[in-house]
Amino acid sequence: MEVIETYFPELTDDQKSQFLKLGKSFTEWNSQINLVSRKDIDEFYTRHVLHSLAISKAMRFADGSKVLDVGTGGGLPGLPLAILYPNVEFVLCDSIGKKIKVVKALIAELGLKNVTAYHLRANEVPGKFDFIVSRAVTRMSKFLPWIENKISDKCLNPWPNGILYLKGGDLKEELSEIKRSSEVLPISGWYSEEFFETKAVVYVRLQ
Repeated sequence: MEVIETYFPELTDDQKSQFLKLGKSFTEWNSQINLVSRKDIDEFYTRHVLHSLAISKAMRFADGSKVLDVGTGGGLPGLPLAILYPNVEFVLCDSIGKKIKVVKALIAELGLKNVTAYHLRANEVPGKFDFIVSRAVTRMSKFLPWIENKISDKCLNPWPNGILYLKGGDLKEELSEIKRSSEVLPISGWYSEEFFETKAVVYVRLQ
């Protein structure tokens, strides 16, 4: 937890408690269902929670925003972001039912009132959203068709509505495949840990 508090010193006591509970519960669930690699579960707060929260370093969500997490797996990046933004509505979806079962259990255990989870593909999720978030579920050219009808016309945030995608490596070729305005924001600009040296938040404008 220390690493989270270092980069997010403004957390309330309730948020700190929820992040602590998330680590404990996620680790317990991960021993039953492989949500993340078991070899790095000991680095859960750095490699999964802090990584998820890098999206908030790129852009702060305005109160009242609606955010869709596609391919959430065990609830990443959606659950850490939902703790950080209690006044933002999060919808988490995944096509694997057993993972969404865990996500729903975590939502209940953490007492999160701003999160809904669906065992659905992205294009089947009801509603429109200000932003789509995800942790590198596929190449951007394949990802875009999944969410093309999911973006709201109304803009509440500092940036026009679009995608905030956690991705690593050289992204020039991948982003050249799409006909959209995009920006690569290196996570190493916010965090000093070696793990983040090759990782980025990719913003793709959809509005």
